[in-house]
Amino acid sequence: MSEGGFHVHGPHDHELEHAAQHEPRGMAGQLAVATAVIATVGALFAYMGGATQANAGLFKNDAAIKKTEAANQWAFYQAKSNKQNLAEVAIDLAPEPRKAFYAEEAKRYKAEKNDIMVEAKKLEDESKEWDKKSDEQLHQHHRWAQATTALQIAIAMAAIALLTRSKGLEKGVFVLSGLGVVLGALAWFHI
Repeated sequence: MSEGGFHVHGPHDHELEHAAQHEPRGMAGQLAVATAVIATVGALFAYMGGATQANAGLFKNDAAIKKTEAANQWAFYQAKSNKQNLAEVAIDLAPEPRKAFYAEEAKRYKAEKNDIMVEAKKLEDESKEWDKKSDEQLHQHHRWAQATTALQIAIAMAAIALLTRSKGLEKGVFVLSGLGVVLGALAWFHI
């Protein structure tokens, strides 16, 4: 206002007043709030995606460790088989007083092999179980990644919708956000 009670609005002043009174309730305000919510949910989904990816790697590592332990047991089994075979050959080649000794040795190696075989199979089963857990975590990671990607695209669409003032793009933001939330729910429920 000037000294004589006369006030002149410039075009810039008028736009600022209009924006202050109308925009927060309009498209810009709605998209700003939606973008903040989408970004927050997206950050949570990204965290879960990273966590499941890390778990998949750790579980795959555990599977490899169990597979190596099983391979060691099978090597031990093979060594006992070789000793058993040598004892059985020795039964035929040894003098009569030593034959009973080698027969007992062959019998002992055969019994030890059975225990080793049980342990090796148990370790192989544990390895398969860790592999299965890893695969499940990797699948869940992909779901989290899909959900996060959908939300990131929705955020980008929100910026474009705001700049172009396109109601169609604004609707697309909410549709794509809904898709992201559905994919996140699928990840949460391990589907």
